[in-house]
Amino acid sequence: RRVCAAVPQSRVAAYAESHIQPVYQPYLTTCQDHRLCSTYRTIYRVAYRQAYRQLPQTAASCCPGWRRAHGHALSCNRALCWVPCQNGGSCIFPGRCACPPGWMGQTCETDVDECAGQSHGCGQLCINTAGSYRCACQDGFHLAADDKACQPLGPAPEPESFSQAGSPSEIKEEMQELKSRVEALEQKLQLVLAPFHNLMPSAPEDVGADPISRLSHSLQQLDRIDSLSEQISFLEERLETCKCPEKA
Repeated sequence: RRVCAAVPQSRVAAYAESHIQPVYQPYLTTCQDHRLCSTYRTIYRVAYRQAYRQLPQTAASCCPGWRRAHGHALSCNRALCWVPCQNGGSCIFPGRCACPPGWMGQTCETDVDECAGQSHGCGQLCINTAGSYRCACQDGFHLAADDKACQPLGPAPEPESFSQAGSPSEIKEEMQELKSRVEALEQKLQLVLAPFHNLMPSAPEDVGADPISRLSHSLQQLDRIDSLSEQISFLEERLETCKCPEKA
C-alpha cells in the first residue's frame, strides 16, 4: 500500500557455518628403549563460525507524504504532516491531523467554543476553556452535583420541619413553663436580697439597678461594717487594759 516503486536491493545476512577443526592432543607412549616418551596425535571435531552472505531484497519507494513504519520494507502506512499536529492531534493523512475533542483546524490549533451553541447543558453560565468548558452560576446560586445545574444558596424549606419542631400549642406550653421558672428564680433572688435592702434601702447613684450590682454593693457595705466592728472591739479592749487611776 502507498508504494510507488519497488527497488531491488540486497542486504547482508549473518549465519552460522560448520567446519572441521583439527585438534592436537598430547599423550604418553613407550619408546624403543622402554622409556616413556611424550608425543602428539591429531583428532578432528566439528566447529561453528559466523559467516556472511548477500541476500536479495526488494525495497519500497513510498509515495509522497508516506513513509515506512516499523522497519517494514514493503509497507508505507505512516502518514507525514509537514506541520506537526498540536494539542494531542495525530497525523492520519498527508498534511491532515485528527484532532481530539475540543480542538479543530488543519493542525488542531483552534479551540472549539463549546459555549457558542446550546449543547453545553449549563443551567446559567458557560465559560469556555482551552479544549473544554465549565459551567458557572450567578450570584446567590451554586453548582449542583452534576456540575451543570444551579441551585439556590439558601437551604430549601423542608415540608416536615414544622411537624418535627412541634405543634404551636406545645411550643406555647414550653414558653409558659420557662417564664414561670424565671419568675420563681426572681422571687428567690428578691428574698435573698431583702436583708441587704433593709441594711441599705437606697443605693448610691453609681450602683446599677440590676440585682447583681446591688448585691455586690451590699456585700461591700457588709465588709465595711465588719471592719468597723472589729476596730470598735479593738478599742474597747485597749480601754479595759489602760484604765486611768481614779481621783481621790
